[in-house]
Amino acid sequence: MIAFGIGAAALTAWIVIVFLRDRFWWTRERDHFDIPSEPIRWPSVTAVVPARDEAEVIGESIGSLIAQKYPGDFRIILVDDNSSDGTGEIARAAAAGSDRLTVLNGAPLAAGWTGKLWAVNQGIAAAGTPDFLWLTDADIAHAPDTLRSLVTRAVRDDRVLVSLMARLRCESLTERALIPAFVWFFAMLYPFGAVNRGRVGAAAGGCMLARREALEAAGGIAAVRTALIDDCAFGALMAKQGRVWLGLTNRSVSIRRYDTWGSVGAMIARSAYAQLGYSALLLAGTLLGLALLYLAPPLLALFGEGYARGLGLGAWGLMAIAFQPMLHFYRRSPLWGLALPAIAAFYAGATFASALAFWRGRGGMWKGRAQAALGARA
Repeated sequence: MIAFGIGAAALTAWIVIVFLRDRFWWTRERDHFDIPSEPIRWPSVTAVVPARDEAEVIGESIGSLIAQKYPGDFRIILVDDNSSDGTGEIARAAAAGSDRLTVLNGAPLAAGWTGKLWAVNQGIAAAGTPDFLWLTDADIAHAPDTLRSLVTRAVRDDRVLVSLMARLRCESLTERALIPAFVWFFAMLYPFGAVNRGRVGAAAGGCMLARREALEAAGGIAAVRTALIDDCAFGALMAKQGRVWLGLTNRSVSIRRYDTWGSVGAMIARSAYAQLGYSALLLAGTLLGLALLYLAPPLLALFGEGYARGLGLGAWGLMAIAFQPMLHFYRRSPLWGLALPAIAAFYAGATFASALAFWRGRGGMWKGRAQAALGARA
């Protein structure tokens, strides 16, 4: 009877998630669908790139920005956030022969700011008064028409923010196993369709084009200066000023490697506990919920009996089917859908590790900075 109740609860939960969660799993929101007509006048844009010890990726990233085929005025500001590996020099070399790039030596981290947002704030201050600010990460490489596409959607659809979920690197075994699920879980929390219809405020931090005047009206980047999950905080901030748009893309790709289980685990753990508001109660509830959703179905399907087994098979099958569009987007085998319970178990472990790091005073660790405590105090 207990097994039947657990199975019924798991299947019911998956029915609600799949059919009543804005079809988060559909991957319909893409930048090459429903393309608006190009604007008559191309607005001015300044890209702001925060970078701290990014020697491995900064050359390709800056090179992709220099290569943008944008008809309007376009400048790039790289904020070198006290790097020790020659990031600024590599960026200058990548921009040789172009006058688009300015490298700004970042000031020491100010109290009350996370490192990335402090660097972004300095870049915005140096940008002056462009029509749009393109906030993009140092580990993202863009196709030459990316900016043109972003501006077209922002102008013609009257959006204060257009954001692209960069296609994450998915080459090593670890990446193939875990990365599609990362984007899938993100979409579950922040359904792209709900964002684009104004029901949820969110963004993807690797590529965000924001109207400067709208950002200033919202209080500037300082309004989210303590946020560890800064992209979603920024998206929610901008959504108060107007319509935002978030979609998947193949135009912008992440070039950062996550070749080991530990590196992916660290990426998840950096912000997972922040997502739960640093609440031990929410952590316990989340882990129990994950056990019901992802652990119970395969256990019932493999070891249950009668109706309980059928319910477990139904829940397991439903989650595997809902995972298929994302697997197709990343060109991964459909069989990874059956492995979703194991993948979710890894994410649950990383979430607990995130809480453990926070309790030890090392939460939100990035480039030698433990930043989670700052967000918890805000």
